[in-house]
Amino acid sequence: MVHEEQTLSKKHKILAFTLILLTFVMGTSEFVIVGLLTEVSTSIGISIATAGTLVSGFAIAYAIGTPIVTGFVSRFPKYPLMLVLIAIFILGNIISALSSTYVVLMGSRITTAVVSGVLTALSMSIANTVIPKEKRSTIIASIFAGFTIANVMGVPLGTMIGQWSNWHMTFWLTAFLGGVAFIISMFVLPKRLSGENGSLSDQLSLLKHPKVILAFLIPIFTIAGTYTIYTFITPILENKLGVPTKYIAIVLLIYGFFSIFSNVLAGKIAQRNGLSKLRYIFIIQAFILFSFYFTMSSIWLGILSILLMAVILYAVNATIQLYFMDLAEEYSPSAKDFASSLTPVAVNVGIALGAAIGGFVINSGSLEYLAWAAATLALIASAFTFMSYRRHSNDPH
Repeated sequence: MVHEEQTLSKKHKILAFTLILLTFVMGTSEFVIVGLLTEVSTSIGISIATAGTLVSGFAIAYAIGTPIVTGFVSRFPKYPLMLVLIAIFILGNIISALSSTYVVLMGSRITTAVVSGVLTALSMSIANTVIPKEKRSTIIASIFAGFTIANVMGVPLGTMIGQWSNWHMTFWLTAFLGGVAFIISMFVLPKRLSGENGSLSDQLSLLKHPKVILAFLIPIFTIAGTYTIYTFITPILENKLGVPTKYIAIVLLIYGFFSIFSNVLAGKIAQRNGLSKLRYIFIIQAFILFSFYFTMSSIWLGILSILLMAVILYAVNATIQLYFMDLAEEYSPSAKDFASSLTPVAVNVGIALGAAIGGFVINSGSLEYLAWAAATLALIASAFTFMSYRRHSNDPH
């Protein structure tokens, strides 16, 4: 790690920090609502279930809107485009802070979701273009880590502010952090990166290639495997492991710290022949997830399974992100920004799929059987990775 840091110029390091700050701010804005559902539902007079749609609505808007809007706006020069999008992000959070009805809050969340998705895609594309090739995997994994750090630090801080004051103050915080990111970005983002010369149909045509479709399925199923269990982590901790309610937040905080190591692992995996390694990483993930079937009866073994699950969580990100970029370079160079959006979109689809499958399993059986479903999804991810690797090896060009 020390050697890598020495070979990056100061300019590259400042750019990387700025992009990590941006993903941290966006991640905090996305995830913090989870800790404030009770306050939001009471304040604007809706049920907890309806408040929950503010989470799922964000994920759906992110997944559907991001690739379409990215494909449309990628023709514009990156510097002014990034600043305009960050400004819209800030405005979206201000509207969230001022909202007093469900409709206005949902509208601001949908706007923020799509803008966040496009900003993430452009951040990855800028890093891919500007950062030296041999360091791309480390920096892209670090940019993804901004979302992880948001879960570990930004969400607890925002939740605390919302509970001490009111939930509106939390969105004023994310708007303020967006303002900080905007000011730094004005001075740091490269000013001469042109847009991609391609129509929306040119961008979307990338999806007709089997290699791209296969690669898109990989993060969906590995993330779904984790979220089949993680979505229901609180009842597992309380009802199966016997963790007292007052210690749940501490366990989740430790989980968050361990998931940061997952981003470091992702960078290492992506450095050389990442697809080859991921084939077996997902088999290891399946064993870890399946271990819950046996460890749910022991508090310490159960927590160990949870922490190992966190270490594997984001292992896929950097490899798949770089693979999408390389495929775009091969098939449609004008679709590189669009390709950059596919990993975060797939992750959001995976989260939604895992939560849905987990809910179905619980309604049909008991918490232990989540382990079977989760492990199966991880093995499906491994199978798709074997298929992708074989196709890539047989047709490297």
